[in-house]
Amino acid sequence: MGNTSIRQTANDLRDGKLTSREIVERALEASEYLDPILGTYLCRFDETALESAERADSELQSGVDRGPLHGIPLGIKDIISTDEGPTSAQSLVQDPSWGNQGDGPLLRRLRAAGAVVTGKTTTMEYAIGFPDFEKPFPVPRNPWNTDRWTGGSSSGTANGIASGQFLGGLGTDTGGSVRLPAAYCGISGFKQTFGLVPKSGCIPLGLSYDHIGPMATSVWDCAAMLTVMAGYDSTDRTTVVRPEFDYVAALAADTDLGKAGIITNQSLIDASSDPMMAVFDDAVAELSATGIEIVPFEVPHYEAMHNGTFMALQAEAFSWHRDQLRDRWSDYGRPTRLTIAQGALISAGDLVQVERVRQVARKAVLDQMDETGVKVLLSPTTGYAATPFKGADRKATSLAAMHTPAWNSTGFPALSIPMGFDQDGLPCGLQIIGRPFEDDAVLRFGDRYQQLTDWHTRSPQLHANSPATD
Repeated sequence: MGNTSIRQTANDLRDGKLTSREIVERALEASEYLDPILGTYLCRFDETALESAERADSELQSGVDRGPLHGIPLGIKDIISTDEGPTSAQSLVQDPSWGNQGDGPLLRRLRAAGAVVTGKTTTMEYAIGFPDFEKPFPVPRNPWNTDRWTGGSSSGTANGIASGQFLGGLGTDTGGSVRLPAAYCGISGFKQTFGLVPKSGCIPLGLSYDHIGPMATSVWDCAAMLTVMAGYDSTDRTTVVRPEFDYVAALAADTDLGKAGIITNQSLIDASSDPMMAVFDDAVAELSATGIEIVPFEVPHYEAMHNGTFMALQAEAFSWHRDQLRDRWSDYGRPTRLTIAQGALISAGDLVQVERVRQVARKAVLDQMDETGVKVLLSPTTGYAATPFKGADRKATSLAAMHTPAWNSTGFPALSIPMGFDQDGLPCGLQIIGRPFEDDAVLRFGDRYQQLTDWHTRSPQLHANSPATD
């Protein structure tokens, strides 16, 4: 497939340089080599993907153009139901019949936009926990270094995009599960404002914190996906009614990016390595050099939001899994069952307090952004780059090293994009956070940074375009 984006491939399709069938064939050929190494897929849909590609080509030839996703291969995280099925959640516990519901609203929207679904990608079991080598499922590996993890839980979507097996895909994000693997694998991943995108047809983890977000090579690609994905749906009570919006067109708007706030909370800095902070400082300097005003920003109640997200999602997950945990304890992977079972220890009073903190913190952050005139906030996405499967620094694998959960608590839009590499040649992620329903401002800021830099165009050796796969 080459190290190309949705944007470039869409242009090549319309210029007649490629057909969708050729793109999908190359993707599937690459997966024959890369998937066994990287653990990208749980289930591939080769036959239906090729049929969809041929249909996309036929429509383009007849003058039907469904937009930038027309004929583009996408991978779908395997906690999201699709017509092709099954939906396993990468678990021995999951009832396969759950997936019989077929496409949810997002899949219907993406297919209506001409996207080609290539298969269901690996995750952490039920989108929580860590890799489990004891269960009969692929372990997703990082294409930059296969001894390293992809981050979770949208693992296969991230490594599939980074390795060129498809051009974009869906992940889910309850505490950072789109942004963490995006950072670890050197791609772009977006957690949009809570309620902007429906999540019906997705196995819940923490319904009050869950998001389904786009993942791709570039911010432009994520914007193209979000334009299709966004919008109210009656099957999801958490979605809100908003006017239709073209997030791609908004990238080109001649709008001042505004002032950016650098998150200075000591807990975030203490949970970040010196190499990560050095890369982050370089990224901030690049932005500052363009004339963007950069100011320090101490996030109110940051630690409380961070910790509260984990408490609440564990409690919500336990409520969904309680009976199955009791009846099929050993069928769950050890990391998953131990994480979810902790939800039993969280009281109703704890959850009420978490909700109070969410509301107070959300208002406090917005008030401080108003007072300081800050449009977006910036931080590293993670405190460390991709961690090894064995012998990892405990600080690197701690929950504190995830700089994402606070923004699930507020529901604010948050984007992770590549900002450079650490001393081991591993990608580092820049996190950009904005105000609720100002998703366009976050995407525009990220897109401008990608116009300044080429980090998002770099590809690992294990890539569909590398000599190793020829």
